[in-house]
Amino acid sequence: MDSAHQLIKNLDKLHTTKLGRDRIRHNLSLINGEIIDYCKKKILNLQAIIKRKGKNWYVKIAAITINIHDK
Repeated sequence: MDSAHQLIKNLDKLHTTKLGRDRIRHNLSLINGEIIDYCKKKILNLQAIIKRKGKNWYVKIAAITINIHDK
C-alpha cells in the first residue's frame, strides 16, 4: 500500500487540540468552519501532493502545506 493511500485510509482518525485548531485557523486566516473538515478536503483534493518523512505526513496543495504527525 502506498503512503498516500495509508493516510487517506486513516483520515477518520485526524484530530487536533483546541490550541492546534486556533493555530491552524490563524495561520490559514480562516474565519469560521470546522478546521478538521477543511484539512480533510485539502488532503482529498486530487491536486494534493502527499509525502511521508519519518513519522510526519506532508500534504502540499497550492500555497498550503499541512503537516500531520503520526503516532
